[in-house]
Amino acid sequence: MLALRLARGSHPLVLLRRLCVAVAAAGTGFLLLSTVGHAAGHPSAADESLVRLLWCTAPLAATAQFAVSTARTDPAARLQRGMTAAGLGPLRLTLLATVSTTLTCVLGVLLALLVFLRLRGDLGGPSAVRFDADLLGAGHPVPLVGALMLLATVPLTAAAATAVALRPRHEAGAPEDGCRPRIAPPSGLPWGIALAAAGLAIEAYTSRAPGAHSGLLPLPGRLIGSPPGVLAGWALSAFGLVLAGPGLVHLCGRLLCAGRPGALRLLSGRVLQEESHRLGRPLGVLCAVGSAAYAALKVYEASPARPFGPLTAVGAAVVLACVTASALTAALESRSARAHTTAALRRLGASASVLHRAAALRALALLVVLAPLTWTVAEMATLPLVH
Repeated sequence: MLALRLARGSHPLVLLRRLCVAVAAAGTGFLLLSTVGHAAGHPSAADESLVRLLWCTAPLAATAQFAVSTARTDPAARLQRGMTAAGLGPLRLTLLATVSTTLTCVLGVLLALLVFLRLRGDLGGPSAVRFDADLLGAGHPVPLVGALMLLATVPLTAAAATAVALRPRHEAGAPEDGCRPRIAPPSGLPWGIALAAAGLAIEAYTSRAPGAHSGLLPLPGRLIGSPPGVLAGWALSAFGLVLAGPGLVHLCGRLLCAGRPGALRLLSGRVLQEESHRLGRPLGVLCAVGSAAYAALKVYEASPARPFGPLTAVGAAVVLACVTASALTAALESRSARAHTTAALRRLGASASVLHRAAALRALALLVVLAPLTWTVAEMATLPLVH
């Protein structure tokens, strides 16, 4: 009840972010329901239904990440003065954020269930949207209990991720803010680069296997079935990008501060180094998804006879929207965390144009470092699939 009251009295921007989480949950829930419909309509194609279900893990993970980033920036989940005396300590605030995330995702999956049943024709009446009903198993009964259990994975995954990410971390001997000392971002950079290189090596090795280049399979089949090591290698490379994200952001800051920097470069570089732990992981995920999108387009250009279907478009839209929104939310969180520093700089005489140029310089530095790296990983990952 408290979560509902706080949601009703939240700022419109906070409500908009929660609405976006609900839409993402609805898209992921619809993809999960489509796998149930396909299995019901094609009982002899169990392997293909399993492949469709495995591909749903990408939008599920993206939705959970977006839900966590939204919960982090929710003012209701922050410990304010006087909340502990009112009985709202760190543990209860984490529980409150988890409940809010669960309710938002439940709303989204219920919407997905209504749309799924409407497109299948189970609710009666003609559909206002053109959609291939055979993809959803129209005319075949769908096990409602199984569908609901599969839908429950969306709010449960988002709630578990939120609870783990926002859990209280106060320990004996910890700093006063209750957070454990952070590990320096350069420590994850060599491991991330090593994992990315190992993944690319696995792809190059497995691409020499017999039957590795099959042009007769659709996109999911080519990526999963030709050969399995290709997908495993790309997944390892993507994980390496995510792991190296904080280190790469910290490296951008160090490069800006190299030599004899002026005030603008020094300010931009220090901010990137300080905020690398907050910006690194979302940007790493964005780079990994960007490399995957580039690889998918390259595979499609090599085999245009198999166009992308509507479900592929829904899944790609959910993943891209979630990771982009997560990166933007992390940037807003970083800006909010620097509010006191920004106010101090303004009092010392820094103009708004200087702060804007510093923000533009930070964005340019990240683009210069991350864009070529993402393109290199994506280009090398597509070589076993298109040649």
